[in-house]
Amino acid sequence: MDWSDLIDTAFDVAGNSSSDQRAATLRTVEANVAADEKPIASTAGRHPDHFRKGVLVLTTHRLLFLKDGKPPVPVPLQAVTDATVTRTRINGEVLLVVALTGSHRFEDVVKAEVFAEQVRAAARLAREGSRREAAAAPAAPTATGADLLDQLERLAALHTAGALTAEEFTRAKQRLIG
Repeated sequence: MDWSDLIDTAFDVAGNSSSDQRAATLRTVEANVAADEKPIASTAGRHPDHFRKGVLVLTTHRLLFLKDGKPPVPVPLQAVTDATVTRTRINGEVLLVVALTGSHRFEDVVKAEVFAEQVRAAARLAREGSRREAAAAPAAPTATGADLLDQLERLAALHTAGALTAEEFTRAKQRLIG
């Protein structure tokens, strides 16, 4: 599967046949992907701030929300801690992606359960890959006290905001402290 196949599939699912929008989205994706980044899956969904559906693209590195050729809303997979699906009468299937960078909600997602499982699996693979790279890399200098304090404060803010569960917060805190 290449990028154009992925975008075409997502636009077909969204019911959007605009070739101009497909081309703009493809250009946006190709301009924003890393050299070793590969497409995994796509679906259609709506960001709560947008009325019309856009395209959710899952890659080996991140989850992207693309709409009308605008810059993507990226969620790095290494930071993803969970992806859950709920169903509401107004918003259809709602995909909630929780990451260390914040919580991301996508509404009216097509085949949300399948896509959520693909996100969870890709996030696991991304975290395992980063662990292997970290183990193989030479020891990095330890963070200064101020850096560590800033990172702990950011984690605490995410936990207070509800983006991290108590268990996720504890694990992330333990990783930072060593």
